[in-house]
Amino acid sequence: MPPLVISIQSQVVFGHVGNSAAVFPMLAAGMEVAPIPTVLFSNTPTYPTRRGTALPPEMFADLLLGAEERGLPERAAYIVTGYFGSLEVAKLTAGFVRRAKAVNPALRYLCDPVIGDEAPGRYVPEPIAEVIRDDLLPLADIVTPNPFELGWLSGQPLTRPEDLQRMPGRLRLNPGAVLIATGCRLPDTAPGHIETVVVAPEAISRHPVRKLPVALGGTGDLFAGLIVAAMGRNTPLPAAVDAAQAQMTRAILEAQRLGRTEVALSDPAFRAALLDAP
Repeated sequence: MPPLVISIQSQVVFGHVGNSAAVFPMLAAGMEVAPIPTVLFSNTPTYPTRRGTALPPEMFADLLLGAEERGLPERAAYIVTGYFGSLEVAKLTAGFVRRAKAVNPALRYLCDPVIGDEAPGRYVPEPIAEVIRDDLLPLADIVTPNPFELGWLSGQPLTRPEDLQRMPGRLRLNPGAVLIATGCRLPDTAPGHIETVVVAPEAISRHPVRKLPVALGGTGDLFAGLIVAAMGRNTPLPAAVDAAQAQMTRAILEAQRLGRTEVALSDPAFRAALLDAP
């Protein structure tokens, strides 16, 4: 039976952010995916209009209940969480993850703490960010913040490589949890590059990649989906990060070519690499 992923994220009709970015690579890796939307929008806010809404808490709770009635937490190999559109949905998700880990101790939880970024700053209400910090991070086995999110969640800006060694403790992560800090620019990062830094209990690894001169929606969501897709194929985490970064470059360049404001998944090389991965 293929590994099952429960993916609790935003969803859009047009474009690729949230589940609309993350689900495809996981399916391509041969995983079974149960996407549960936190919001349903027509598109991202970068367009002149946007339709849809955050899921009402009662409907979201009903979807979680349905997932539990089908025994998905007991079967799941992974849970992924991303953007939350309301405080109630964030709290309901924390309760769901807690129950799922209680009935399935082997389940691995990847928390993408979608809070903000350097240019816009924090773009979710502070109470939602606090639920992510206080309730979800302590449950996580893997967390994937960008530098802004890392600084907000830890209360310490990321300025030196040594700061990363202390971050798991400042984030109150479980002793065995792995921090994957994305988009890092450290004093010794090569010019024109950014890095993903993996802080695991046994080692720290740094993964530089060329920085592309474009900012797009959906990059963190796609990255998380690519990481889980690689783990579903038993790829070691450092190799999974390298593969995800190569795929991110393809998705960003394709979006740039098409003039899109979020990642694009239509590049033939992107799709072929997903299917050809061991």
